[in-house]
Amino acid sequence: MAVGRLNGTIALVTGASSGIGWATAVALAAEGATVAALARRVDRLEELVSAIRADGGQAQAHQVDVTDDTAVAAAVRSVGTQHGRIDVLVNNAGFLANGPALQAELADWRRTIDVNVGGVLNATHSALPYLVDAASGRRGVADIVTISSVAGRRVPSPSSNVYAASKHAVGAFAEALRQELTSKRVRVGVIEPGVVRTEMTTGGSKGAPDATTGNPLSPTDIAAAVIYMVTQPPHAAVNEILLRPTEQVV
Repeated sequence: MAVGRLNGTIALVTGASSGIGWATAVALAAEGATVAALARRVDRLEELVSAIRADGGQAQAHQVDVTDDTAVAAAVRSVGTQHGRIDVLVNNAGFLANGPALQAELADWRRTIDVNVGGVLNATHSALPYLVDAASGRRGVADIVTISSVAGRRVPSPSSNVYAASKHAVGAFAEALRQELTSKRVRVGVIEPGVVRTEMTTGGSKGAPDATTGNPLSPTDIAAAVIYMVTQPPHAAVNEILLRPTEQVV
């Protein structure tokens, strides 16, 4: 693998066992980053690590449920201690349970908040000290990228209820972080995809998004947006990317 724009950096990706997380981990490794891949499914993580290494990249697997703050902290600490730095955090783990509120399971609402909001808080809280330290080093910046949704900008339909609420929450959190961390040279970005063809939107979670026609985005489209964010020169910060399929209306 040729030397990339992220050569020598350490990148941590949550929800890396499939979809956007998998594609992002592969893309970061292709740019030279050593990728710490976090997810629950260890078999899929091992496949990911093997695929990255087969292409000449560097990666390691950490079996973690992002809703478990203790486990997340331990994994982040392991990565930070081993490598002495964390340059990039990609908060990607997500859960989708759309549907009418009158028919909803409260457990699905709670899981949505626990994963989509709690997971972001857990990973960010644990990684922040390492990111701040890395930003003061030779690269001159560090990056936090959170994968949100178009539902984090406006509520696309009544059935998006708690999912949309969770994405609005992480958007607000990211903006507050951005304001606080500018002086620390930690760039904070949010990517807001429209419909993406992943396990989450094709049966992996309850209820697919209901506002698209034509071809949905692919996970590699979102991974490319992540790479665009984190490879900007140190003086430039891309804080928000809204990315829809060409034919998506809402």
